[in-house]
Amino acid sequence: MPQNHNVEELTIARFHEGIRTGQLTSRALTQWYLDRIAAHNVDGAAINAVVTVNPSALAEAEARDAAFSASGQLTGPLHGVPILVKDQAETAGIATSFGSAAFADYIPKADARVVALLRAAGAVILAKTAMCDFAAGWFSSSSRTGHTRNAYDPARDSGGSSAGTGAGVSADFGLVGVGEDTGGSIRIPASFNNIYGLRVTTGLISRTGFSPLVHFQDTPGPMARTVEDLATLLEVMVGYDPADEYTAVAATESSVGGYAAAVVDAPPMSQWCVGVLETAFGTAGDAETVNRVVRDAIAAMADAGATIVEGLEIDGLPGWISDTSVYVRQSRSDLNRFLGSRKGPVSSFDELTEAGAFDELNDLIPAIAAGPEQVEGDAEVTRLRLNQEHFRRLLRTLFADSGAALIVYPTVQVPAPTHDGLRSGEYTALTFPTNTVIASQAGFPAISIPVGFTESGLAVGLEVLGTPFTEQRLLQFAAALAPLVDARRAPVLG
Repeated sequence: MPQNHNVEELTIARFHEGIRTGQLTSRALTQWYLDRIAAHNVDGAAINAVVTVNPSALAEAEARDAAFSASGQLTGPLHGVPILVKDQAETAGIATSFGSAAFADYIPKADARVVALLRAAGAVILAKTAMCDFAAGWFSSSSRTGHTRNAYDPARDSGGSSAGTGAGVSADFGLVGVGEDTGGSIRIPASFNNIYGLRVTTGLISRTGFSPLVHFQDTPGPMARTVEDLATLLEVMVGYDPADEYTAVAATESSVGGYAAAVVDAPPMSQWCVGVLETAFGTAGDAETVNRVVRDAIAAMADAGATIVEGLEIDGLPGWISDTSVYVRQSRSDLNRFLGSRKGPVSSFDELTEAGAFDELNDLIPAIAAGPEQVEGDAEVTRLRLNQEHFRRLLRTLFADSGAALIVYPTVQVPAPTHDGLRSGEYTALTFPTNTVIASQAGFPAISIPVGFTESGLAVGLEVLGTPFTEQRLLQFAAALAPLVDARRAPVLG
């Protein structure tokens, strides 16, 4: 790495410009990230974001460099980009644990569809990142890796379940990262670690090769330090996969794609009409510290000319969230089906739970284990899924009546919890005050945007909700807001 070339907080565009001018190579950048992981994953700041480093990462980077040297052309939009991938995605030849100690030595023979797309776009698979057992929770507690630390406060959690991707991207362990979101697992760690995280409309991105939690809510998604990188990564991940019938929408919706170009052409803030969902602002605990940061961001929108529709409400919002939550009724069946299709150390989720093979702090696992073995014909599952349909209509009506193009609120109502607080039972998976479930349980897309820090230095995210297939709009709004809040601040690892 040239001594005069600073790669901290590097973007894809700057990296590719460095390649074209001869100042950077994929091998040099990959080595820089590997050195940083070696310095601060277990040692140093001990963030504990990475589970497994790809032993072929340098060889992959060298292959990208050789291709560029031979042709003078980048091999794709992610040419040479070292990328972090949540350990929920199967990677051929690289151990994939799904956050479970029982799967520590499981090595898939095939890549998840998303991983194959990343490789085809020129990416270097740098490392697999930490997550809670089978993505079943909002925190980082994992039988495979323990806790992942928050990038800004080592005493606090990074959020889950895409814990390692959130903390790792923020701490510069990789250029961009892949997470997965069922109820908030991309957006919570994005909020807590001061990066962008996008949950797309279910079906835009293939789930093939990802362990499930709730198959009709599950979706992989991009995580990045800038909106532009988020859009570039999303462009590669979206697409139809015949092995995942949900992705038929990616082949039939006219609004799919064009994300990177849309960000470049983002309308100014003065052209946006934004609704504020008051009933999603918290009142308990440290909620007010989060509310102040979010309201400052809303004030910045107004100062820049946005039309702000104040005071939107959903009557009985906690009840709606409870009555559309299917995790403890659906996940056991989905996980049993997935594990039964793999040649892993166990053939069912039931075997893991009977053996107690999960992190003791993950209270959602026992709740899932008590759910039905099969959901077909389960009256409670049917009731909850019908409630989700009612909730979708309620949200669409809120958009229609308010005239808002987007609706905003805190991503999570409280700052990142401490690990001591989690050990003492301060929060449980089913009572944690995260607003991310609004989008997930309604089937809407949403983005978490970094908007600032609390007085004690903890990152706060603003969640922006859109109607289905409005990912372009969400990214454009994020691009318009970014210079107004200027919230990205690199963590100091020491």
